[in-house]
Amino acid sequence: MTGPTADPEALRERALAALLAARDRTNLLTSCVEDDQLTAQHSPLMSPLVWDLAHIGNQEEQWLLRAVAGRDPMRPEIDPLYDAFEHPRAERRSLPLLAPAEARGYAAEVRGRALDVLEKTPFRGTPLTDAGFAFGMIAQHEQQHDETMLITHQLRSGPTALTAPPPPAGEPFTGPAEVLVPGGPFTMGTSTEPWALDNERPAHRRLVPPFHIDTTPVTNAAYQRFIEDGGYETMAWWDPAGWAMVRQNGLRAPLFWRREGGEWLRRHFGTVEPVPADEPVLHVSWYEADAYARWAGRRLPSEVEWEKAARHDPVTDRSMRYPWGDADPTPERANLGQRHLRPAPAGSYAAGESPLGVRQLIGDVWEWTSSGFLPYPGFSAFPYREYSDVFFGGDYKVLRGGAFSVDAVACRGTFRNWDHPVRRQIFSGFRTARDAGPADTSDPRPA
Repeated sequence: MTGPTADPEALRERALAALLAARDRTNLLTSCVEDDQLTAQHSPLMSPLVWDLAHIGNQEEQWLLRAVAGRDPMRPEIDPLYDAFEHPRAERRSLPLLAPAEARGYAAEVRGRALDVLEKTPFRGTPLTDAGFAFGMIAQHEQQHDETMLITHQLRSGPTALTAPPPPAGEPFTGPAEVLVPGGPFTMGTSTEPWALDNERPAHRRLVPPFHIDTTPVTNAAYQRFIEDGGYETMAWWDPAGWAMVRQNGLRAPLFWRREGGEWLRRHFGTVEPVPADEPVLHVSWYEADAYARWAGRRLPSEVEWEKAARHDPVTDRSMRYPWGDADPTPERANLGQRHLRPAPAGSYAAGESPLGVRQLIGDVWEWTSSGFLPYPGFSAFPYREYSDVFFGGDYKVLRGGAFSVDAVACRGTFRNWDHPVRRQIFSGFRTARDAGPADTSDPRPA
């Protein structure tokens, strides 16, 4: 698929490929450890892996077999067990969950029936079936849970269970540290992307003053300078709630880092390694990202600024699907899909840069923005309120761009993620921005 106008049969093929890829990844994440690791509660922040496995099957059954195909429930008695809003993650291990073998069998049986539904369903006629939306939604849902299971693998103790090659080595980045994004209107969100979720809709025009944004995410080396300059000991840099978090928990560095023998080390999927200086910093909360930006004399970009930097071509005044254009992500453009278990060095993926030269806006690390999670003008909840609507407001902060842990089906220039500002276990980093001054030109076009 090279754009949102693909024909129904191309979308059907894409849906099949997306569903199969998601299940391959689910199987990898749940077969690489023994059953006792699947049923264990590795962190109160995360579900047991076996809960995610059966939940994936249950959601697929509810939406593809029941809602799309109108079939009778297979296991209606387990619906409450796998309702994410009924049981907090920390309590799920105490539920009478399906055992690993039973969960695998249930998910596999649902999938077999769902592929039959996919083959027979017209991609038109109802909002759920138009352009194969329900199938795209379920593929995205499974990949999102695959990402949460990958987070659980990072949190759990024990030996390494997952391996992957490192990102390809590219030429060292020698471009400018920041670029100017011209002021003016641009089209934010989408009304045409067939599998976009409700919070990405509708497309609407936004007026954005000119601003500067980092060409790459903030690196571990840069973040170490913040630490060494007393970043975690200086209240002036911190939001009051963030400062309280630092003091109450004795924070001194990103999650999984430790200082040993004059060197920063980190635990990474069961191994301990020196912190790679040139990689984007990972596992930082919104409060830490905000404090670093203040220390650096900068700020986090707003969500509107981030999307304009990622999608807007100032020469054509067009909003693209991705920074590089409308074509789908490829391994040359972005670090996605768990191909690698780490971010690539900052400045990688020249083929994926934006028209203004900003790199790694898609993939590598989720990027915190300064914005709270709110609906767009004209928002309509679909197909259920619990996907987005119930999360609007509160203290949620928006993250953009995806990470190495995110599959391409669940990552695009309009995709919105959100989490509490204290969260550090997610694969989150950031880049910074600053207001443009009066001497900055707003027109990048040649004279």
